[in-house]
Amino acid sequence: MFDSRPDRDAEVVLIGRSNVGKSTLMREITGHTFDTGQKPGVTRKPNHYDWTSEDFVVTDLPGFGFMAGVPDDVQDDIRTEIVHYLEEHADEIHCGVIVLDGKAAVDIIDRHSGPEEIPHTVEMFGFCRELGIPPVLAVNKMDKVSDDDERLDAICDRFGLFPPWKQWEGETIAPITAKTGRIDALNEAVRHHLHEAKREAATPPRNRLPASPAIRSRQKPAAKNRSRASLRSAR
Repeated sequence: MFDSRPDRDAEVVLIGRSNVGKSTLMREITGHTFDTGQKPGVTRKPNHYDWTSEDFVVTDLPGFGFMAGVPDDVQDDIRTEIVHYLEEHADEIHCGVIVLDGKAAVDIIDRHSGPEEIPHTVEMFGFCRELGIPPVLAVNKMDKVSDDDERLDAICDRFGLFPPWKQWEGETIAPITAKTGRIDALNEAVRHHLHEAKREAATPPRNRLPASPAIRSRQKPAAKNRSRASLRSAR
């Protein structure tokens, strides 16, 4: 289904549930107009846009979750293709921007959490890490949130990151409002990971160091992994 990708050495992808504002964020980042709408699932295939150089591309992947008027089998195919896309291009993807609706994210995650169930967005966060793609949580629509710190701390908790959220700012957590152009926090986090990717590429593999103890200590123990196939099921 996803049969066309520009031949580029570096990529940033936007990932997330339908109707969280990914296409609006893509428009704000690139200055290019893409299809957006009130109905979830407007974006069915990746939108690619060259950014800053001919060797760099930003990609808006289709949303997952509820899609009005889209048959279940098509939704399953889209989820499968998202997984395949990330697996196939992991070496070129320097940052996976997981876009959340800041007002609704905690409720949605809690609704789909249980002993045998991991919410799709949370699992996608861990999946990116498993593939070596640094994830950034772009917490969108923050203009609709009144208790910013409390809400962002709760989001950290749901994704296995120890609060307070401020310790993840500029690296993993980026509160934004794409509709009004408030995306400085995301720009900072993406620049951080692009710089790290460039530095790592210039370092011989034998000289590369693992994540520092300080970074590892901020992460909660990972939940027991499920198979990648589970990412293809609906949440």
